Amino acid sequence: MRRVFGVKKDKEPPPSIQDASDRITKRGDSVEEKIKKLDAELSRYKEQIKKTRPGPAQEAVKARAMRVLKQKRMYEGQRDMLYNQTFNLDQVSFAAEGIKDAQQTMSALKSANKDLKGMMKTVKIQDIDNLQDEMLDLMDISNEIQESLGRSYNVPDDIDEDDLMGELDALEADMGFEGEGVPSYLQEDKESDLDAELHLPAVPMGQTAGRANAQAADEHGLPAVPSASLRS
Repeated sequence: MRRVFGVKKDKEPPPSIQDASDRITKRGDSVEEKIKKLDAELSRYKEQIKKTRPGPAQEAVKARAMRVLKQKRMYEGQRDMLYNQTFNLDQVSFAAEGIKDAQQTMSALKSANKDLKGMMKTVKIQDIDNLQDEMLDLMDISNEIQESLGRSYNVPDDIDEDDLMGELDALEADMGFEGEGVPSYLQEDKESDLDAELHLPAVPMGQTAGRANAQAADEHGLPAVPSASLRS
C-alpha cells in the first residue's frame, strides 16, 4: 500500500511573520547594494561624457549609461515593492502582538477578578462600620476618663469679675501703706552702718601708723628695723 499510495509527508509549519519580514528585508538590502553599484557606474560614465567630444565615442558612452540607468530604475522598483511588503508585514506583526497583549491582559484581569471576589467574601462593610462605631465609643470613654482624672479639688469656681477687681484694689491699698507704692518684701536691702548704730569711737591716726609699723616685716619674715634706728 505504501508503494502504491506513498507515505504521507509531514507538512512543514508555515513561516512566521518575522521570518518573512527578515527574508524580504535581506532581499531589499541586496537590491540596495546593486543600486549603489549602478550609481557609481553612472557617475563614471558621466565623467567620460564630459571628457569626450561629441561624436560616435560619446554616443557609445551615452548608450551604456542609458542601459545602466534602466537597470537602476528596475532595481529601484523592486526595492520599493520589497519595502512595501515589509511595511505590510510590520503592520500585521504589530496587530498580532496587540492581540496577544490583549489576551494576556484579559487573562490577568480574570485572575485578579477571581482573587478579589474571594477576598471580598472575607471582608464585610457591616463589620467595618461596627468596628468604627466601637472605636468611637472607646475614644469617648477615654476622653471622659482623662477629664475625670484631670479634675482639681477644693478650687472655688464661684469667683466673678467683681471679686477679681475687689481683690486687686485691696492689694493696691496695701502697697500704698508700705512706702512709695512698693511693698517691703519688694524693696532693695540697705546695708546698715553697724559702727554708726553702735556709736563706737574712731581709731587715732598715730596708733594706726604704729600698728602698721609694728606689723611690718622684712623679706625673711622677721620684724623690719625702723628707719630711725638705721640713721642713728
